[in-house]
Amino acid sequence: MTNICSLNVSEGCTIEAKAYSANNFAEAKYGYLKLNGNTVWQASFIGDYPNMYGANIFVVDMSTCTLVESRNYNTYADATAASRLRGFIQGLSDGTVLVGVSGDEASIYLGEAEATLAGLGADVSDVGYRGAWAFAAEIGDPSKTVLDKELTEASAMARQPIITTSLEGT
Repeated sequence: MTNICSLNVSEGCTIEAKAYSANNFAEAKYGYLKLNGNTVWQASFIGDYPNMYGANIFVVDMSTCTLVESRNYNTYADATAASRLRGFIQGLSDGTVLVGVSGDEASIYLGEAEATLAGLGADVSDVGYRGAWAFAAEIGDPSKTVLDKELTEASAMARQPIITTSLEGT
């Protein structure tokens, strides 16, 4: 059963994001970001797309519903990735729409960014090894954040986190 979390702020921009995790069963898993139904980013574990380890972060322009910026922070293998992620988020202006999608394994070196993510309304500090998460947030208003997560490899294997939200254009 697919669990879709949704928050309908108003019409204008529909964001759908799906996270994926690695697994010990050599089963392909796919993640993506869609804006108004159009796929703007794809990744996979042993699938057809590159494996984007860690935290994948996207800035979305609400007025045009387009992808402005895409960044990958390899919090699986890079001990400095979380501090860079934290700095990036802290440098964004209030009102900026941010989408986050974990890929493969994101928890090992995420610690330094967890408080910043929680401040957005995306608390993923309880997500363990090969768990998965996806969120959409508006900087400065954590009440609008939509978050879906699976805490373990087994639960992420059974159900990949997915969020769908509509955000107002400006």
